[in-house]
Amino acid sequence: MKIIWYGHAAFRLEFAGKVVLIDPFFTGNPAFTGSVEEAAHGVTHILLTHGHGDHLGDTVPIVKQAAGSGRTVPVVANAEICGYLGGEGLDALQMMNTGGTIALDGFTVTMVRADHSSGGGGANPVYLGNPSGLIVKAPGEPAIWHLGDTDIFSDMALISEIHKPKVAFVPIGDRFTMGPETAALAVRRFLNVETVVPCHYASFPPLAKDASGFVAALEGHTTQVVVPKPGVAFDI
Repeated sequence: MKIIWYGHAAFRLEFAGKVVLIDPFFTGNPAFTGSVEEAAHGVTHILLTHGHGDHLGDTVPIVKQAAGSGRTVPVVANAEICGYLGGEGLDALQMMNTGGTIALDGFTVTMVRADHSSGGGGANPVYLGNPSGLIVKAPGEPAIWHLGDTDIFSDMALISEIHKPKVAFVPIGDRFTMGPETAALAVRRFLNVETVVPCHYASFPPLAKDASGFVAALEGHTTQVVVPKPGVAFDI
């Protein structure tokens, strides 16, 4: 599997002919230096953890641009986000909710708990359901757990036991999610993964400026820490 991190919580997964974007926040993302067209090239699916603007990101224009080229890009999200996106003119929506699993074209997505909030901003805020983490499984590929935006919680261990992810994308930025030391504690005590990729940092000024505190807090632990450069692909 080829993975690209675009800064913040935005990821691209490439495997078995699929191109999956998770939380495609490109426009307005200070850590994103490429073009939206390049980041979304060939996209086949979009997965959303929750409804904040820095996670919904460019979902609507990406899907509409694909439709204009004759391609359908399904969006997987909770019921409230799907309702909102339907009002924005999208119709290839795969609605689900916490605890459920959906089978797509050659892979599955499971929605799991995250401790955060979810809603649309602006002058007329909209409730957009509960936040979530997402677990992506495909035959012959490592199971991926994108934790979404979250604090630590002990049921992370139960999620790990049930779904057996091998790779976790973990928010470390603090203020809106776990900070570096708490995120490292979550990895040590609950996640039981082989590889961890920090995210949700070094994008906006209130967040942790780099991943050094997280890396230091996991020194000596068996989990491999991968700190990618935004926009640079790596293989798992």
